[in-house]
Amino acid sequence: MAVSLTACGGASSSPATASGGAGVVKWAWQLPTTWDPVTSSAGSDVQMLALTYSALTHIDDQGKAVPNLVDSWKYAADGTAVTFKLKDGLVFSDGSPLDAGAVKKSLERGRDAENSLIAAQLVDLKDVTVDDDLTFTLKLAGPNYQYPNLLAGKTGMIVNPAVFEKGADSLATQPAGSGPFVLDSYTQNASAKLTRNPKYFEADQIKVSGFELYPAADPATIVASLQSGQYNVGLLPGSQVEAAKAAGLEVQEIPSLYVATLDVNKTMAPFDDPKVVEALHYAVDRQQLVDAGQFGVGEVNYQPFPPGYVGYNPDLKDIYAFDPDRAKQILKDAGYTAPIPVTISTANPAGIPELLQSQLKAVGFDPKIETIPIAQFTQQVYINHEKALAVDGFAGRESPPQAFQVLFSDTGLMNPGRDYAPEVKAAIQKVIATPLDDPQYATLLQEAVKVAVTTMPNTFLYTVPRVIARNSSVSQLPEGLALVEWNGVTVQ
Repeated sequence: MAVSLTACGGASSSPATASGGAGVVKWAWQLPTTWDPVTSSAGSDVQMLALTYSALTHIDDQGKAVPNLVDSWKYAADGTAVTFKLKDGLVFSDGSPLDAGAVKKSLERGRDAENSLIAAQLVDLKDVTVDDDLTFTLKLAGPNYQYPNLLAGKTGMIVNPAVFEKGADSLATQPAGSGPFVLDSYTQNASAKLTRNPKYFEADQIKVSGFELYPAADPATIVASLQSGQYNVGLLPGSQVEAAKAAGLEVQEIPSLYVATLDVNKTMAPFDDPKVVEALHYAVDRQQLVDAGQFGVGEVNYQPFPPGYVGYNPDLKDIYAFDPDRAKQILKDAGYTAPIPVTISTANPAGIPELLQSQLKAVGFDPKIETIPIAQFTQQVYINHEKALAVDGFAGRESPPQAFQVLFSDTGLMNPGRDYAPEVKAAIQKVIATPLDDPQYATLLQEAVKVAVTTMPNTFLYTVPRVIARNSSVSQLPEGLALVEWNGVTVQ
């Protein structure tokens, strides 16, 4: 990373070009696990993949699906088929047509590829029919009204068949999409450099000539790095907000679908005992985590959706309010007379894990912190599911049932125990079979959230808004709930 930062230089602008804007965004956040949306193993990858891929739909700032590559869609009366109409004249970044045939092949790859990590979201997709060059129909195994939402994320990012039919392995480092930028160079774990894609269907909205992407900067140096021009946009930890403002940087706090979590594996000791899981819920002082660990950024939350979102259930507001005496009593009644050994796995031991260690120790646990290198964290926690308790976060999903699949299903990346409680599955099936504009939709979704929160071992902690710091050369970013938006952003 030191090499890439040195190469980054100081000034954050470049000469105007005939193809578009005059500046370069230098974004310190993260690099994707892969440039292939089908094999991406982290929910947050969607932010980076959206630079080079376009999805069929888009999620607006209220969390609703709106047109993107498609102009419209219409469901069959029984909800088992939905027909989409593409915008006319779409092309991939290499100039090849992005038509209904390409969409069919891309979606089928997502459903059928052996290494696909989005296949679980497409399990009910029986067939994709090409009605004409611009029109395609998804035929489903049963009623499912979630597809407009689902196709706004990685699942709906259309990959160029001309590339993956020759060999999909190249996609890991060479994306083949139709997004606002084209990847020019990529060094794993170091940097990615992109230029504006003049063939992007909304190219007139992209006001910068290029984009440079870097891993998250050291929190202690991010303010200085933004001041110097090494970066001009960065994700800011709560600990640095006041310093950034004092340094004259612009700071935006943008609501997001991200919720901090403890991933609990109910098949591993000590959490194979439901009473230990219950005690964990009450042992955590979430407000202290927000105040001391996040420096006041975010708010206590006991569920996978943030307040104001259609799936947020207000009845769960204080369901596991901090109660150390209750946690102690639960463990005592369950027969635990000695401290219970538990390992807290994390990629960053400072802050939240240290607070959790103290909180758990106070109620009868014997907690130790295990640090996993960030490059190995996803594999060990989300692919192998080999850790009993991990500190991380849920990046949210465009479709609420998709979030349920990831968090609670027997194929869910963030469900270490891989147990899908029948009552949770039944509750979310009702949501899937309900049109998004049905008056009962919100009620059914919120009831499903309640069933999941009170049944599954996941321990939700607090909301995590995106705190974006930028130097004065960069204009204000639009506020997108699902994605950080770059349309209209300028760099002087």
